[in-house]
Amino acid sequence: MQLGKNGITENFIQTLKNAFQTRESIRISVLKSAGHEKETIKKYSDELLEKLGVNYTSKLIGFKIIIRKWRKAKR
Repeated sequence: MQLGKNGITENFIQTLKNAFQTRESIRISVLKSAGHEKETIKKYSDELLEKLGVNYTSKLIGFKIIIRKWRKAKR
C-alpha cells in the first residue's frame, strides 16, 4: 500500500482493516508528498497503531512502515 499527500484517512484505515482479514503483515510505502522526514514517518506509524488497536505492531525501515497483526495483544 502507499501513503500519499492525503495522509491517514478513515478510508485508508478501513482499507487496512480489510486487507488484514487475509494477511498478517502489510508494507506501507510513504511517498514524498506525505513527507520524507523520519519524525513524520514515526508519527504516521504511531497514529496507525492507535487507530488499528492493540493487536498490531509496527516496524520502520527507511520510508516504509511494516505493520503486523498478532492474535494476542502485544505489550
